[in-house]
Amino acid sequence: MSQTATIIPLDNVDPALIEQLLDCAFEPERRQRTAYKVREGVDWLPALSFAALDGDEMLVGSIQCWPVALNDPEGRAHPMIMVGPVAVMPDRQGEGYGQALVSASLSCIDSRAPLPQVMIGDAEYYGRFWGFTNAYTGGWALPGPFDQARLLVRCENPAVLPEKGTLGPWVG
Repeated sequence: MSQTATIIPLDNVDPALIEQLLDCAFEPERRQRTAYKVREGVDWLPALSFAALDGDEMLVGSIQCWPVALNDPEGRAHPMIMVGPVAVMPDRQGEGYGQALVSASLSCIDSRAPLPQVMIGDAEYYGRFWGFTNAYTGGWALPGPFDQARLLVRCENPAVLPEKGTLGPWVG
């Protein structure tokens, strides 16, 4: 990553540019993915969502975080933060933009009352850098097909996590 790279709040970026970035990073069919169903009907969280600009002030990456909940079998909603998508322009991947975006986002979570963070991603990568794990998500379901091993959570006190439940939008 260039030393002149800049991380800015995502809500400072034209939404059309964000959509173009997401299409380039994930293909236009991305909206069919299960993650979109998990966060359907809610807006991303501006305080935790960022963009990466390169030295020429071009948009090269973004991260969005979303209010979601794990709804347990008794009908209780356990609020969480869904991290992602983490999108980086394909020709700029491997330059550290994604890592900088995830670090920026997670550093903004209030440590006095942190909500568990959940994501769909590579357990080895996200575990190594930020402590995400699939050790507690084996009984969790999503509203569509997914790879159970890629459903990850990060939580300071895993004892608060329900063993079973379905992840979906948190409408509070």
